[in-house]
Amino acid sequence: MAVSLTENAAERVRSYLTKRGHGVGLRIGVKRTGCSGYAYVIDYADEVEADDVVFDEKDVKIVVDSKSLGLIDGTQVDFVKDGLNEAFKFRNPNVKGECGCGESFNI
Repeated sequence: MAVSLTENAAERVRSYLTKRGHGVGLRIGVKRTGCSGYAYVIDYADEVEADDVVFDEKDVKIVVDSKSLGLIDGTQVDFVKDGLNEAFKFRNPNVKGECGCGESFNI
């Protein structure tokens, strides 16, 4: 099981953690919501909990709670800029469909 980062995503996380001055890495998970069932949750991790799984990718720790891992196993996280918009994007091989707005997905 693994979750990976592109170089763009890793650079964004490293630079933000440096600017922020604290944190251990990037926390990724899912929550039940939206019209398709699940949505990604992303934040900076300040600590690692007992039920977390940690991946080291391009000098960045990716922290995933064990409940979410089965839903996002194999996901690659990218960071993209499009004009004034910038965001983390997820390439999850487990997704069977997404809602029209792209905010939620189903497995």
